[in-house]
Amino acid sequence: MTRLVSQRFIAYLNPTMAKKPEKTNYKVIAENRRARYDFAIEDDIEVGIMLTGSEVKSLRIGQSNIADSYASVDNGELWLTNAYIAPYDRAMFGHEERRKRKLLVSRKELARLWNATKREGMTLVPLVMYFNDRGLVKLKIATAKGKKNHDKRATEAARDWGRQKQRLLRHGD
Repeated sequence: MTRLVSQRFIAYLNPTMAKKPEKTNYKVIAENRRARYDFAIEDDIEVGIMLTGSEVKSLRIGQSNIADSYASVDNGELWLTNAYIAPYDRAMFGHEERRKRKLLVSRKELARLWNATKREGMTLVPLVMYFNDRGLVKLKIATAKGKKNHDKRATEAARDWGRQKQRLLRHGD
């Protein structure tokens, strides 16, 4: 009898209710899907980006494009070039749509990226722009090598073969 009472007491202290789903603010703003087709991705890194208020408001609406943009190291700083962020209509002080934007990264990472671009001939390609869990705008950039046409065909053939294998395994034909 005392054991039963102690179990109820423990259940009272530790109620077993369903946990509420965690609210995450993660939201993809813009994605560069073409990058994985045109480049062989070696490594990626998350960087911050310096924006004005009207740019952040425009990004919250979801009006941006990073498909034609690239990152480069100039004078010891990392810059995002040719990224499009639409103007925000209700802003008092607007912004240029395709201005160079400074990317925030540690000095160690900056040195590694500089080595990759200048010595190894790699390219810095933006993959995705998003709001992280804290609501800050982040950009994922990758060090990549450009693919030749025969490399693109080989990748596409391997992808098609993978789809056919999955189809055969699913249907058992």
